[in-house]
Amino acid sequence: MEKYKLRYLQRFLRRKMGINDVESCINAMNKLKNCALACYDDIELEGQILDGNIVVKFSEMLLLDGCFVIEYIREHCKVIPFGEERIIKRECIRKQLKRDLLLVENQLPFFVLTTLHDMSKEDEKIPFINMVKHSFSLSNKSFVETEGNDEKIKHLFQLVHMCMSCRPSKVKTRQIRNRSLSGVSFTHIGNIFMRSLDRENDNDLGGNASLFDINFENGLMTIPCFRVVDDIETLMRNLIAYEQQSSDVHLRYFSDFAVFMDYLIDSDKNVSLLRMNGIIVNKIGDDKEVANFFNKIGKGIVVSADYYYEEECRKAVQYCEKPLNRIKANFRHNYFNTPWAGISTLAAIILLLLTVTQTVLSFLSTLKK
Repeated sequence: MEKYKLRYLQRFLRRKMGINDVESCINAMNKLKNCALACYDDIELEGQILDGNIVVKFSEMLLLDGCFVIEYIREHCKVIPFGEERIIKRECIRKQLKRDLLLVENQLPFFVLTTLHDMSKEDEKIPFINMVKHSFSLSNKSFVETEGNDEKIKHLFQLVHMCMSCRPSKVKTRQIRNRSLSGVSFTHIGNIFMRSLDRENDNDLGGNASLFDINFENGLMTIPCFRVVDDIETLMRNLIAYEQQSSDVHLRYFSDFAVFMDYLIDSDKNVSLLRMNGIIVNKIGDDKEVANFFNKIGKGIVVSADYYYEEECRKAVQYCEKPLNRIKANFRHNYFNTPWAGISTLAAIILLLLTVTQTVLSFLSTLKK
């Protein structure tokens, strides 16, 4: 990957007159180094004087990695110098790179990226934030307004999280009080009718319907369509880790969603039910793998005091525990769980009715005689 970084750095230096040497760029990074160092929790600056070589290497790292990220995003947006082509052409490498850029531990301070972008931008009118959105196929319906908020964004992944945290269509009242979900279980999930809010679309998590629009009313639970693809576990784990660790995130939508799906799914049978109703689109293999995915990402998450889906969980469990609903559900799932089973059950009922009718008619005929 280092050879690609050097090539992207060379392209960056060719962008504009006045930044044609590495030294001037490192000087620009030196002005940002103290602010950049303060962004890393594992580096303690107070009362310490860092070795000069370490500071120089840190500035060089900011320049090399920053130019790499900037030029990759520009390349993805087709902002390439005239006569040049993509530096990384192999799709498998680009896919791996895109995944690595979204790892929490790989983040650079966002002000470093915007500084480098402003230093070298030519006549492009596309804001850098919009370039990032385009590069990662992010929805424009972000929960937090991102336009003009460059200085409030700490790093690339925070911007991704902001854009993917689309505002739900129904804003719920989130009151903080002492709550416990220890009694919530979807053991009788078969009692509930499921319906998808939308069908499969091209985006993994950034479609028009918010991922968080989950509702339960009168035995019907509506859940947006969720595509389980190869890289989704890495992305979800990073989104959840960021929410759990960051003091800037107050609405832990992805953590709450992961906990909800973990409650919902115990086995591949639950996945099969959700898949048949268009709620899950399985692109990774059999249903057991999908069940393992949701059970793994849901483990270890601390349920927040203002858990977003508590109302839906409570209503679903209360509905499932009503005796009449259990009886109806058992009958439906024992005798109408497949089309053929339903047809066989109906045929048996019709045959039974005909037999009873024939018996009654025979009995009446005997009485008349």
